[in-house]
Amino acid sequence: MVVGELFYVRNLVLTEWLFEVITFKTLNVKNMYVVLVYDMGQKRVAKMLKHCRKYLNWIQNSVFEGEISPGKLKEMMDTAYEIMDDEVDSIIVFKSRQKEWLEKEIMGFERQSTSNFL
Repeated sequence: MVVGELFYVRNLVLTEWLFEVITFKTLNVKNMYVVLVYDMGQKRVAKMLKHCRKYLNWIQNSVFEGEISPGKLKEMMDTAYEIMDDEVDSIIVFKSRQKEWLEKEIMGFERQSTSNFL
C-alpha cells in the first residue's frame, strides 16, 4: 500500500466514524452500548489494552464492553487507529442503542462483571 492509499483509507475510516457520530446525534442517542474486540500484534497489545480500559470495561482478553457516547467512541477509535497497524491488526465494534437489546450468556469464569449492582 502506498502512502496515498493509506491516507485515503485512514480518511475513509475517520469519515465513516464521523458519519456514525452525526447519525447518532440526529437520533438523539446520548449513549450507545458497544462490544469492542481487537486482534493486535504482540508489541501493541499492552498499549491497546491500556487505551481501551480508559473508555470501556475489560471483560476478556482483547474484549471490552460498555456504554459510551458517540463522541467518546470517536475519540477512542481515533487513538486506537494510531496505535494499530492496519495492515496486520484489526478492531471490530458491535453497537447497540441499549444494553438491553443484547442477550449475554457467560460460561466459565467471568473476568469482570458489568452489572451496575455492587
